[in-house]
Amino acid sequence: MYARLFRIAEALARGMAYLGGAALLVIVVLTCVSIVGRALVPLDIGIGPIRAIYDLTEIGMAAAVFAFLPLCQLRRGHASVDLFKPLYPTVLNRLLDLLFDAGMLFIAVIGAWRLTLGMLDKLRYGETTLIAQIPVWQGYAASLLGAVVFALVAGFCVLRSLRTLGGKTDAEPEHV
Repeated sequence: MYARLFRIAEALARGMAYLGGAALLVIVVLTCVSIVGRALVPLDIGIGPIRAIYDLTEIGMAAAVFAFLPLCQLRRGHASVDLFKPLYPTVLNRLLDLLFDAGMLFIAVIGAWRLTLGMLDKLRYGETTLIAQIPVWQGYAASLLGAVVFALVAGFCVLRSLRTLGGKTDAEPEHV
């Protein structure tokens, strides 16, 4: 059962990271096209900058950041201070891992909840971006996908830490 949950969490985290990477690549390509278009304006050949580049970059970056959070959590990549970790007994280190994973789960759930409320608010009032008039709720929805997967993966990480605290040695497969 645990191995299946791990594979699901890993697939979700990797999938989101791939989506985040794709979003960044699209932003880079669009930015380059916009810059080249802006440089060609004086030649008057009908090519100019992308009008919505600022709006698209803002939405894409937010979505990408949230897309990378699940994999970072699964691999314990978030910033931590490990200065005294070698001095602590194993049980205390495992307890601290559980505490930090529970804290990240709390943060992930609160973040997903608040993004949901923000998205619903933007949808209800029909707010759009200033330049391209893109509905703002779409950016929230793109970020919310990553936030929900982050919460699911953080929940798995709490389970992983509980298993490790209980003495299970298979709680973290070698390839993580």
